[in-house]
Amino acid sequence: MIADAEIRAARILLVDDQSPTAALLAQLLEEERYTAVSVTRDPRAVCALHHTNVYDLILIDLQMQGIDGFELIEGLKSTETAPTLPVLVVTAQPEDKMRALESGVRDFISKPIDVIEVKTRIRNMLEVQILYKRLREHNAMLQKIVDERTAELRESEARYRSLTELASDWYWEQDETGRFTRISGPVLEMLGLEAGALSDADRRPADPGFNEAERAALREKIAMREPFLDFVFSRTDAGGLRHQFQVSGQPVFDQSCRFVGYRGVGIQLQTQSASP
Repeated sequence: MIADAEIRAARILLVDDQSPTAALLAQLLEEERYTAVSVTRDPRAVCALHHTNVYDLILIDLQMQGIDGFELIEGLKSTETAPTLPVLVVTAQPEDKMRALESGVRDFISKPIDVIEVKTRIRNMLEVQILYKRLREHNAMLQKIVDERTAELRESEARYRSLTELASDWYWEQDETGRFTRISGPVLEMLGLEAGALSDADRRPADPGFNEAERAALREKIAMREPFLDFVFSRTDAGGLRHQFQVSGQPVFDQSCRFVGYRGVGIQLQTQSASP
């Protein structure tokens, strides 16, 4: 609901070219106790005034001296950012009514003036404009909240990565295809992979030194989109040393619950001779 006081406080601009119609409209606005009515006798100043004051309603008589009312409407359209043009036109010409509606004006007042019709149309127009203003303010507030939450999430993500990198030997991320998209730490050297682009490293055939039973168990967890904690696997390098590692990871999903990959941490547990 819109309070009567809010409607009475709406900002109204009356473009008064000193015609009898403009004088009657000014009188009606005063009788209806609108408290924020401005008047200009210079139609060419309307766009600048609206840009500064952002009126809820502008009353324009299409038959003004010195300027075409439709020219004024086009000028207002070029600067208006709201979805509706806050203009109520006054005209006696039926063809002008249709042309005004086609140009973006939502309503009109017919001449000769009917007092009840004018009061009703002005109030209806103001109610619509106030509702649109509320909607814009609500959307702006929601966008501000989204921006703040996004910034908080990014900061939290940065802290998370920093802490995990400090608490582990390496941090890793994979996309939904299993391709590594981020690695920090000496994981390539530890796992015996060649240095180079991540997309190249993770597509190479498995090192024959890896324990394939352990790797198969890990792949199964990933295929099932399961988190894993302190999963241990090992590999034996060309020099006969057995390296043991421990990894933890969790699946990542986007806002639509679509799987987008994994991320986690890993550490090297120990290195020992593989010979008995």
